[in-house]
Amino acid sequence: MLSSAELRIPDIINSHEGPVSLSQIAAAAIPDTSSSPDISCLAGIMSLLVRRNIFTAQPSSDGSGDTSSTSLYGLTHSSRWLLSEDQLTVAPLLLMDTSAASKEGGIAFEKANGREIWDFASQNQEFNKLLNGGMACTVKIVMNAILSAGTDFGDGFGCLGSLVGGGTGAVLSEIVKSHPHIKGINFDLPHVVATVPAYPGVSHVGGGKERTETEWKKILKEGGFPRHKIIKIPALPSIIEVYPE
Repeated sequence: MLSSAELRIPDIINSHEGPVSLSQIAAAAIPDTSSSPDISCLAGIMSLLVRRNIFTAQPSSDGSGDTSSTSLYGLTHSSRWLLSEDQLTVAPLLLMDTSAASKEGGIAFEKANGREIWDFASQNQEFNKLLNGGMACTVKIVMNAILSAGTDFGDGFGCLGSLVGGGTGAVLSEIVKSHPHIKGINFDLPHVVATVPAYPGVSHVGGGKERTETEWKKILKEGGFPRHKIIKIPALPSIIEVYPE
């Protein structure tokens, strides 16, 4: 899966608007190489991903029985999540989660890198960009769930005058775009907001921290919201609804 994302195989197939051969994939994935790509290795990757229903495979028009070299490969619902230009892509998230800097995670990450992931990102521009991209790619999925018609929590924005968000501000910008009367304040660590794009109706302020569920429960209770509900959606983030006394 990671190899297909790194080689942008879903994008290659999608650009042809139909099933493609191994040679077409290889030519597009490694266009500048002076040596011939290892077709047998690529065939093994594609064969595995076909069995995992990431791609489809069908015999080519020549009718040859050698499916390893003459199959034409197409996209499935699963591989469409890896299309880099799709609004609901998770390709950046896959690349972030499998990068050398993040796959250890947690305490192991601190031991390997000598600092927390957020501190590491603040000193490593390339990884910070990767991290922000991985987080931001879930925005469309989250906001579709929140703002789509018929949701119980999507109607609550009408009575708000201001709203505080975090990260790159992409989530907040989608809310403000849908509800222009809201004043958006994007509140996150200084190195995060220092490189984020400008959004109409959203101001960026440096500060903030991540919190566990227990920490959220405490701060919400102290702020006059003793009850809360965590709503799971088809993405890594969750939605927290809070209720006043």
